[in-house]
Amino acid sequence: MTPKEKFPCAGVNQSNLKREKAPMRKEIERCYELIHRLGRGVVYLGSSRMGPDHPHYAQALELGREVASLLDCTTWTGAGPGLMDAAIKGALEAGKPVGGFKVRKEAGEWTASNFHPYLPSETYLTCRFFSARKHGLVDAAVRSCNTDRTAVVAFPGGVGTLDEMFEIMALIQLQRIGSELPVPFIVMNYNSFYKKLFDFLDDCEHWGTVSKGEVSSLWRICDTNSEAIAYLADFYDLHSPDKADLRSVHP
Repeated sequence: MTPKEKFPCAGVNQSNLKREKAPMRKEIERCYELIHRLGRGVVYLGSSRMGPDHPHYAQALELGREVASLLDCTTWTGAGPGLMDAAIKGALEAGKPVGGFKVRKEAGEWTASNFHPYLPSETYLTCRFFSARKHGLVDAAVRSCNTDRTAVVAFPGGVGTLDEMFEIMALIQLQRIGSELPVPFIVMNYNSFYKKLFDFLDDCEHWGTVSKGEVSSLWRICDTNSEAIAYLADFYDLHSPDKADLRSVHP
């Protein structure tokens, strides 16, 4: 019996893989081109379901504005609704550039269009391949020189946010990114949103599936925007604005 007869689907799968590989590679290259044109910066991850009526939206908008002003860099998101939208609007309020990698499906619904409702088309890509979007979001935060001021900021979110968080954490852990020029990774624990996740990771330490202190060394947990701003200012040796300068009603 030949391998093809023994595994009749193998040839079909390989053929499909070859057909998909070229356009996927081209889309990833387009993501890299957009980053090269707009510049690396701070990548925001977060829920697409927490809209303007949610208290975390106002907090995310404020942090997007203050970080963009502090680091003077491009703000990158998945160009979706919710907390991604809040970070975008915050950066625009600060007069700083934004970029994004959009997908058609967010918050469990298919969008009506490939186009963003208000961003200029030259500032974002609508990705067909989810892997291309991930490549873009990771590369946008990689520092290529000492003058680059980048970061990854994780707002509260669901399955997609957790997927992105743990993927980036694994890349830092394995020294695939940040080995030569460290990239600050901040988790915004608004109202103890991630408490149970941290409890689970503590259990992992207890069971020996991660080393003691290993996870805490990969990211910085911040309960407030002021903490995050102070951490970034210290990381890049910049002047940190006074707390009074943070205009949020959520200190």
